[in-house]
Amino acid sequence: MQFGLTSEQEMIVSTVRDFVETEIYPHEAAVERAGQVPRELGEAIKRKCIDLGFYACNFPEEVGGAGLSHLDFTLVERELGRGSMALTHFFGRPQNILMACNAEQRERYLLPAVRGERMDALAMTEPDAGSDVRGMKCSARREGGDWVVNGSKHFISGAEHADFFIVFVATGEDDTPKGPKKRITTFLVDRGTPGFEVRDGYRSVSHKGYKNCILSFDECRLSDAQVLGEVDGGFAVMNEWLYATRLTVAAFCVGRARRCFDMALAYAAERKQFGQAIGKFQGVGFQIADMITEIDAADWLTLAAAWRLDQGLPSNREIASAKLYASEMLARVTDTTLQIFGGMGLMDDFPIERFWRDARVERIWDGTSEIQRHIISRDLLRPLGA
Repeated sequence: MQFGLTSEQEMIVSTVRDFVETEIYPHEAAVERAGQVPRELGEAIKRKCIDLGFYACNFPEEVGGAGLSHLDFTLVERELGRGSMALTHFFGRPQNILMACNAEQRERYLLPAVRGERMDALAMTEPDAGSDVRGMKCSARREGGDWVVNGSKHFISGAEHADFFIVFVATGEDDTPKGPKKRITTFLVDRGTPGFEVRDGYRSVSHKGYKNCILSFDECRLSDAQVLGEVDGGFAVMNEWLYATRLTVAAFCVGRARRCFDMALAYAAERKQFGQAIGKFQGVGFQIADMITEIDAADWLTLAAAWRLDQGLPSNREIASAKLYASEMLARVTDTTLQIFGGMGLMDDFPIERFWRDARVERIWDGTSEIQRHIISRDLLRPLGA
């Protein structure tokens, strides 16, 4: 078994970490206070990422991406996790689901997204359809050869900067032994389409500059050319391309936890009480030991799941385990870091309180901890007939 990184992977880690430290860290406090990223700053980060050759690095070379493996890309996401999500958003990782585009859609959506000319946003969640995706009420009906969409989406990340949206909509219903089951279709919707509106969403205490938006559809007409994949095939597209988003969350959590740990370790070595560094007291030293053990465990879970994807092995349970453990680990690590810093940890002179607040959402989006436990237990019990 080989656990070390290759020289190329070490270079990826070093390059992305340097980028985050030089291009992201200096702007974090201002973005946190303003609650948004100035457009010119976002464009500058995007341009530097393109010049670096990392924009759309999650896409294959055949469409203009860097062609990184799942493991390599997970290393990228892990390093980006160290920085503000509002700013690293412009590092540019379009949704892999765009690989489902047909020939015409590739020219209109996929290729411009890979080149950094157009930005995308994924729209699935609704007020009454979070974990229960099939509970969505945003629907489309056939009329005059078009699809007419009505309804809304919320908690849509990155929507304020998006040029087009990947939207999941109910397009019918089947009767099953377990009751009615909605059919879902995926649409590509351009900003500015008549009947489609993007509004500011809710004010969140987590990732303040990474705004969420509300999408509203009022008799919005879309043609068949806007269907991504097959009609009523939204779940097939989702299952083929969106499974790795949970892995991205896990990698982010590991990166953020390591940044917190570095700060906690340095503070424990420098801060003195009762004549010695507080890290020498077991009450703090043992916390440091527990933190690094949990971080390493989450890191290996995440990298192992990415490796399985590259090998073409079943990975659903492993990815769910990584997302579950890493997100809950980050909550413990940020809380412990704040405790080690004491009262200063709650002051906005340090980013600790921000890390602590930001960590809370990781157990919710891209599948709650409860959903991850459901995936894991189902995977284990099904082979036994349970």
